[in-house]
Amino acid sequence: MENAHTNSKINITIVICFIIALIEGIDIQAIGVAASSIKEHFGLDSSQLGMLFSVGIFGLLPGAIVGGYYADRFGRKKVLIGSVILFSIFTLSIVFVESYYGLLWVRFLAGLGFGAALPNLIAMVSESVSLENKGKSVGMMYCGMPIGAILISLWVAFDSSNDWKAIFYAGGIIPLLIVPFMIRYLPESREYQEIKQVKKQQSYSKALFNENQSLKTLLLWAGCFFTAMLLYIMLSWLPSLFVELGFSKQQGSMAQVFFQIGATAGTLLFTGLIDKGNKVIIISVVYVGILIGLLLMNSAPTLILMYMAAAFTGFFIIGSNGLSYAFSSFTYVTEHRGQGVGAANAIGRVGAMVGPAMAGFILNSGGGTSGVLFSMFPCALVALVAMGLLAKKLGSDAVLAKKVV
Repeated sequence: MENAHTNSKINITIVICFIIALIEGIDIQAIGVAASSIKEHFGLDSSQLGMLFSVGIFGLLPGAIVGGYYADRFGRKKVLIGSVILFSIFTLSIVFVESYYGLLWVRFLAGLGFGAALPNLIAMVSESVSLENKGKSVGMMYCGMPIGAILISLWVAFDSSNDWKAIFYAGGIIPLLIVPFMIRYLPESREYQEIKQVKKQQSYSKALFNENQSLKTLLLWAGCFFTAMLLYIMLSWLPSLFVELGFSKQQGSMAQVFFQIGATAGTLLFTGLIDKGNKVIIISVVYVGILIGLLLMNSAPTLILMYMAAAFTGFFIIGSNGLSYAFSSFTYVTEHRGQGVGAANAIGRVGAMVGPAMAGFILNSGGGTSGVLFSMFPCALVALVAMGLLAKKLGSDAVLAKKVV
């Protein structure tokens, strides 16, 4: 009877966290799919649009650090609920601003909420299951983000009204309606409850840079930074890159749909494999797949083949992002997981901020779509090396732990 009750709590946790991830996917992607309309409405150039993408991502950085830190102090549930309220209010606020600087401010503040939410989603889900199922469970939750992006991209692709404000009305109101259900039904992390009275919280430097963690932390940070650069260039710029190539806004939005369909499949596959397969091989396959996908997107001669290339690239790029989140969940022990995951997310957000701004600069300088795609190659190579070394290190630690036991 007790096991059934525990399993019920696990299922509730994964379902609610999946729904929040789905809403966050809708809200984060909204700025990308509405970019062309916002650009026209406010009279922005490509550089200003790139800054709008980046400032929202910049808000994710302090949000992830603060959200992860206070999750270890006060609990995952409380911080997650506060985060959802924050990003809901400021996603909704974007429809009321009347200037470019107003756009920057509300997008930054929404980013604080997005940033604080994700490490808590990862921590809650990973701590609700056994060690053998952490990667798969984080992947199931994280699939909400590409599915949310698919929904918002389909909306734009089939909506001929170009009413970009409706997107942000929905993105702000729907999560506020979910909050009462979170308060009533979302259980606090089981592992967090077990250890919160046992050990005192350490500072960031001791938790992340002690003798056993320093190398793993640095490798994880490098992997998260460059993986996020890749991901957010595509999330922010893919519809606009299609417009640059001469396709319509609706076709650009459909490209995002195909990208996210591939992303959902890739996230489920690779995070499921990472619990039981050879981590180094899986990492290698993912990042080599990204390189192939970028080549395909740069050379596909027709719209249909471009859609297929977008799906192929999404399969590996967001698969790699799901892996980085899964890795962050079992790189740190429970009492430091909020801090560790939050810090890794924050470093990733720096890459996510740099990537879209870099792409905007390349486009403004006349580099075109090819210039943006080829600029992503070194990012993929560095991420491959960092995550491969981390996978090898985690495998060595696991073998050593078994010998000690």
